[in-house]
Amino acid sequence: MDYQKTALMVMLMMSTAVPVSAQSVGSEVQRDINQETRIEQGLKSGELNTREAAKLERGEARIDRMESKALKDGTLSPEESARIQRAQNQESEAIKRLKHNEASGNPNSASSQRMQADVQRNINQQTRVEQGVQSGQLTNKEVSKLERGQARVNRSEARAGADGHVGAHEQNRIQRRENVQSERIYNKKHNDRQR
Repeated sequence: MDYQKTALMVMLMMSTAVPVSAQSVGSEVQRDINQETRIEQGLKSGELNTREAAKLERGEARIDRMESKALKDGTLSPEESARIQRAQNQESEAIKRLKHNEASGNPNSASSQRMQADVQRNINQQTRVEQGVQSGQLTNKEVSKLERGQARVNRSEARAGADGHVGAHEQNRIQRRENVQSERIYNKKHNDRQR
């Protein structure tokens, strides 16, 4: 009888562990989406200039790398989650500080429009990842690989806008990276692996 109770408890604990992990990963990705949205809104309103947005994208790349490393083994420990949350809180403060400083941008400039388009694409791709997590189409290890790819895209955006200008050639390079990332998201969501 004790064996049956123990086995039942273990099965119950295991069945609740996976959804908590999925929910936690989904909330990390949702926070990425929210912060990218705030950056895009800052560019569109002129509260952020291209250089500031590039600096924020560098921070987003750092967070994506942290998420990728944390999920590499397929789990997200409470310590890893807390470390990511701290980094996201710091990035949130940086967004707030840069949006409310003296500097402003021209949302209608070609450079700002290019950066806006790139950030919007980040939002779209992170949304697709989050949907894959919620639906069970993506495993945590797959999310890890996708976050690493998103970190590369964000770093490219940060380098392109570091001088305050994103040229057409730079945007083409970023779009090629984004196309590769988009294809990876599609392939990972449509393979046979389930959470």
